[in-house]
Amino acid sequence: MATNADEQKLLDDLVGKLKIADGNLRTVILYGSAASGEYHPEFSDLNVLCLMERLDAASLKKVSPVVAWWQDQRQPPMMLLTLDELQRSADVFAIEFYDMKARHRVLYGDDILSMLDVPMNLHRLQVERELRTSIIKLRTHYLSAGGDAKRTVRLMTDSVSTFTTLFQHALIAMGEQAPTQKREVVRRMASLLKFDAKPFESVLDLREKKIKGDELDADQWFSGYLDIVERVVSEVDRRLS
Repeated sequence: MATNADEQKLLDDLVGKLKIADGNLRTVILYGSAASGEYHPEFSDLNVLCLMERLDAASLKKVSPVVAWWQDQRQPPMMLLTLDELQRSADVFAIEFYDMKARHRVLYGDDILSMLDVPMNLHRLQVERELRTSIIKLRTHYLSAGGDAKRTVRLMTDSVSTFTTLFQHALIAMGEQAPTQKREVVRRMASLLKFDAKPFESVLDLREKKIKGDELDADQWFSGYLDIVERVVSEVDRRLS
């Protein structure tokens, strides 16, 4: 789902306020689901990268009211970087910048992301680390849910975007074909590892309001969901270690 007229107006207002606030604004870029056609008003945010010539204290003070206004719109904090910082950070945030480079829309200025070099050897290391970290968090939050069905279902709907992104990057790191759409990523991974993709597809169906959470057994559903994550983590570890 693409951003609607309300979201586009919000983005236009943001760019206008940033241009007025500080003359050293270089580029404003929308990235993530809102730039890729997978935007969902209930689960998606408007993720924005702002590249500035300078980010000293004086510049930060000028843009501070715009940042506060943006957060009042219930949007995540903008990512503010200088061009030099962007280029020097690609080795640390290889997954994030690979995604941003692949899925973005320029709202103002030059398309600097298209020229960004992402080191793929460090990308592989980050994929392994993020998968390990995410599965630990998934188990911890499941235990914290204490068997509450609604919290368990919410855990899956909240985490499915993270895992589909990591599955996509796992495919890339393993040298496999990596689709861009969440559902196709899961199906591609299922085909590769020979598992039933239904637990993940059901979570995506729930996010898209095609089914209701109370139609499924939460614990049984989570069991299949966790099993898929474990299999992907194991395969990535086997192939990339």
